[in-house]
Amino acid sequence: MGRGGASKDRESGAERKCIATGEVQPKYRLVRFVVGPDGQVVPDILGKLPARGIWVTADRAALELAAKKGLFARSAKQPAKVPDDLVAEVEKQLARRVVDLISMQRKAGKAVAGYEKVKGWLQNEEALVLIQAVDGSGRGKSKLSTPHYGHYIGCLTADELGLAFGRQTVIHGALASGGLTLRVVEETHRLNGVRKNEAGNGQPKG
Repeated sequence: MGRGGASKDRESGAERKCIATGEVQPKYRLVRFVVGPDGQVVPDILGKLPARGIWVTADRAALELAAKKGLFARSAKQPAKVPDDLVAEVEKQLARRVVDLISMQRKAGKAVAGYEKVKGWLQNEEALVLIQAVDGSGRGKSKLSTPHYGHYIGCLTADELGLAFGRQTVIHGALASGGLTLRVVEETHRLNGVRKNEAGNGQPKG
């Protein structure tokens, strides 16, 4: 992990080719998979599992295509069993990853929750990222604006943000610069690509 939460992969410009789209992209914009000893396709969100990696763009349509067309087996050059809930499992693990990263930022003093605290950070230009629950009140969320040259995260639920901040539910949150904040933004881009978001406002901006 480099300065500001930047990964070594991003710093070195490491790229991989998506088996579904054929596009070459930075590794942090794709999801790595491996074929386990039992021949089952397993998502490797952290990119640390042993075995040859198979890469798919962090996009729901790309993942569904790879699963449907047998692209994992073709890439692995061996039989590969794709679980019926593979895409849902990827979404679940990505969401957990984002929640864990926000929690670490909170413990490091680089994240706050609650309307007034977030408003204060925005006014004092301490916030680099505004986070709001996808299932929160649109009227309430509209009272806060994304930091200038900052980022917006809106694809997590109030319950998920509650887990990140050690509360039952959270609607408004903010992250300061430094630490793991950039990694949170990157991981949220992956989650947002995989997650179905009917509200249509979950795309991080910046």
